[in-house]
Amino acid sequence: MNINSPIPITVIYILFVWELIWKGFALWKSARDSQRNWFIVFVLPINTVGLLEIAFLFFFAKKKMKPADLMFWKKLKS
Repeated sequence: MNINSPIPITVIYILFVWELIWKGFALWKSARDSQRNWFIVFVLPINTVGLLEIAFLFFFAKKKMKPADLMFWKKLKS
């Protein structure tokens, strides 16, 4: 491990978790909506820090996601 790295290792871990969460949402949504091409794009090892996945979920998916959909804990109380 290089100690003189310009990016702290904790930032890298946070970005990894951020990417993993959004990639999971995008893979689940594209598989559920039978959007095979998008699913293949998300399986490829491309790191976009979640930007491609967020763009898909909110703009390109058949059933677009809304910010209120991310607040799942409010739906659990009902």
